[in-house]
Amino acid sequence: MKRVPYEVRVGALLKEKNMKLVLAESCTGGLVGNLITNIAGSSDYYLGSVTAYAYEAKEALLGVRHETLLQYGAVSRPTVLEMAAGVRSSLAGDIPLDSIIGVSISGIAGPGGGLPDKPVGTVWFGMSTHQGDKAWRFMFKGDRVQNKRSAARTALKLVIAYLDGRLPPETK
Repeated sequence: MKRVPYEVRVGALLKEKNMKLVLAESCTGGLVGNLITNIAGSSDYYLGSVTAYAYEAKEALLGVRHETLLQYGAVSRPTVLEMAAGVRSSLAGDIPLDSIIGVSISGIAGPGGGLPDKPVGTVWFGMSTHQGDKAWRFMFKGDRVQNKRSAARTALKLVIAYLDGRLPPETK
């Protein structure tokens, strides 16, 4: 039996539940949006994304507070929470916020940039929905491209888990 790709499952669930998805991508550089838009008809449930790599872009386009970035850095729970809420509100247009899921991704893909408390492969994910905001930290062990792919798949799996009502416990 052939496995259904995550991006296909995300689309089917979003359509079934009449929900829309928006993304704020940093370390994945638009990879999640690329996967979703490879599926014909994705405009029925995907509103768009913001690829905000630099601090300035996170602040200007997503409303991440400068103080948050200075205190916690881009790869942190507080930052991805602000990114997810920011993209959800900024791309909503006339669509009710209750029907929009905002997902954010910020991490250290490598090979450089790691720190003792945030090694290469550390990726934070945020999600903002009408039920509240949540965040998770994952650690990936690949090279730069593998870490980006792993992060993109994980973002899609988190959306599936949310829509199926089985989100994992948050990382505090």
